[in-house]
Amino acid sequence: MTAKKGITILGATGSIGVSTLDVLERHPESFHIVALTANNNSEKLYEQCLKFRPDYAVMVMADAAEQLQSRLANTPAEHTTVLGGADALQYVVSLENVDYVMAAIVGAAGLLPSLAAAEAGKRVLLANKEALVMSGKIFMDAIHENNAELLPIDSEHNAIFQCMPVANGAVSKGKNGVEYILLTGSGGPFRDRDLKTLKHVTPEEAVAHPNWDMGRKISVDSATMMNKGLEVIEACWLFDVPEDRIQVVVHPQSTIHSMVSYNDGSVLAQLGNPDMRTPIAYSLAWPDRMTSGVAALDFFELARLDFEKPDFQRFPCLRLAYEAHRMGGYASIALNAANEVAVEAFLNRKIRFTDIPLLVEEALEHAPSGTPSILNDILVQDSSSREHTESWIKNNKISLS
Repeated sequence: MTAKKGITILGATGSIGVSTLDVLERHPESFHIVALTANNNSEKLYEQCLKFRPDYAVMVMADAAEQLQSRLANTPAEHTTVLGGADALQYVVSLENVDYVMAAIVGAAGLLPSLAAAEAGKRVLLANKEALVMSGKIFMDAIHENNAELLPIDSEHNAIFQCMPVANGAVSKGKNGVEYILLTGSGGPFRDRDLKTLKHVTPEEAVAHPNWDMGRKISVDSATMMNKGLEVIEACWLFDVPEDRIQVVVHPQSTIHSMVSYNDGSVLAQLGNPDMRTPIAYSLAWPDRMTSGVAALDFFELARLDFEKPDFQRFPCLRLAYEAHRMGGYASIALNAANEVAVEAFLNRKIRFTDIPLLVEEALEHAPSGTPSILNDILVQDSSSREHTESWIKNNKISLS
């Protein structure tokens, strides 16, 4: 009998974490949950601990950790060790009995624990695109130098991974006849909205994605198509291709998750219902497959499949992401940092929806050229770009007027 694989889930209370637990629950004979982590949602993590009995539970917020520890006493999960603080994230991904790490912490906060998992030689199931956007070369070097495995969880990158050529049992990335990658995106809720009205978009409208159930930040990124821009940068690092060989295709139905075009005229596509449990299950079982709980695609129910070129006037964030990758790593860090600050400000009704790309472009103008070679330089640039963007908002250079 094959031994169970130990898994740590970073961001267990988010949508990816919840979907991962759903898949794992279907295969109790194959996996052992070593650790579950959350930022401050102690109520949700408490429920998960009672149900899944992990060895460790981590709350990044110390107060939330103390609260969770107290609540788990005298329950069936009382033997779960509760840790607090961001450093504990790196500890629970590096444990000897951890084989797989689901890296599902949203934003720059997921960089350090994801990198720690790579350095510990784990199979990293990467749902945090910002890790590669911020530290592409450093992250990929850590994967290779420590014999770690990197499998993408984003539905688009997972689809590309499935369509890439295989040589000697491994995906051979951007080689072996690959001409270019077709990265699909739904276009979000404002694909057809009058451009003149975009400045009046509310947070409630922006988070109402037509196809996917995602967190608020990712939903706003989908509405601006910044998520697709970040995915372009991520794909460059994952599949070793330049940005001019990645074409974003607006595909409203979200049925084709991405495609790979070959030099013989073939185009391979991965199709499926829009449910993150499919790429999660694929990455957990790779190179095999296992059930995910997702229904098979019913081709007789498909009314149509539409494809459009992205409009950079409607989606300036996508244009800025291409520009940032061409500029170098410092610009990519600035792009991500400014976007995170701007999205949070929008969700808190401090700026307009259309101010998000303006703030990102301002940050890019102040980013140094080149690419950082050490982790500290990445963190310094991230902090600097955040402070710069926050200052602009605070000084009312961007306002709701």
